Amino acid sequence: MDIGVRDAGFNILAEIELDQHCCATLSTNAKRHKYKTKIIHADIRSLAPEQLLNDLALKKGELDLLFGGPPCQSFSLAGKQLGLEDERGLLLFEIIRFAEAIQPKVIFIEQVKGLLSSKGKNNKRGEVFEKFIKDLEAIKYIPKWRVIMAADYGVPQLRERLFVIATRGHNGFYFIERTHAPIEKCNGLFSYKPYIGIGEVLNGLSEPDPKIKGKTVYDRLDSHVDVTPQRDRERIAQVPEGSYLAAQTHLGEELRCGLSSKDTTKYLRLHRKRPSNTLRCGEIFYHPTENRYLTPREYMRIHGYPDSYLLKGPIRSRTGSVPNLDQHRQIANSVPPPLAKVMALQIKGLLDEQNI
Repeated sequence: MDIGVRDAGFNILAEIELDQHCCATLSTNAKRHKYKTKIIHADIRSLAPEQLLNDLALKKGELDLLFGGPPCQSFSLAGKQLGLEDERGLLLFEIIRFAEAIQPKVIFIEQVKGLLSSKGKNNKRGEVFEKFIKDLEAIKYIPKWRVIMAADYGVPQLRERLFVIATRGHNGFYFIERTHAPIEKCNGLFSYKPYIGIGEVLNGLSEPDPKIKGKTVYDRLDSHVDVTPQRDRERIAQVPEGSYLAAQTHLGEELRCGLSSKDTTKYLRLHRKRPSNTLRCGEIFYHPTENRYLTPREYMRIHGYPDSYLLKGPIRSRTGSVPNLDQHRQIANSVPPPLAKVMALQIKGLLDEQNI
């Protein structure tokens, strides 16, 4: 998120992050680009917003923008949807605590769209989001929200996320209309640009370095490292561009390994002329023409990161539960920078217009 917000013209004073590898990534890029952002490695629940105001030499009500993307796994449609029973779900409400103490002019939040239907203590659909909105209103903020498709704004990824913008008093914010659309919708009344395929953004990259057994951290700064084991190369070699292994019913059971017809994202080979599926933490998608997983750098290209941005932390081979995020997961968990910039530019326009 910070890349897009900064590109929109905001000076970011502080960032709070618990994951050690994400913190290393944030710190590395802040130092490289000489940003004076304070990187705070901490559990946000342990921080007092009043102390943060004091540390940043700010008064209540002076901050232009408070923004964040709390962990979304507890609300994700792809997960167990434990909502507030998962302690990560409660982190969403930390932004209320900080907003009440700091009183920023605008609050900007990103979440999975599953938050809209997440159940609360009364087992009612939408209860968590309803509570969140009421809590915002209770501290005198007026929220607006919309589910946004990243591909609609030039990101080559079919990623839908919920964005909430809240302001004190009257909310004059409006969500900018899409700039891109599927090709079949580009010849109508509106002059949309066609969706961008991943082939366009993957062009120009060199051959990736091979994964070395037992090695998780690499000297190669651009993170262009191929982590594919030989057996997975053999399996994906049987999958045509734009398809997935479970659809290859003509292959033997040994190759498909019990995959069901619902396993549409496992062993998925992307298509050069189409946007990617939503990048996810649990699975790495395959290159459209080569028999390998996409590298972290290719994930970054698909997500809209600049090539000057560096990742820190391990490059792990595949899936599994880990306490700290590897490089693929850092990208999959993040907000596409171009989309964050679109939202932040609208917020900046609102602040400039109202001179607040």
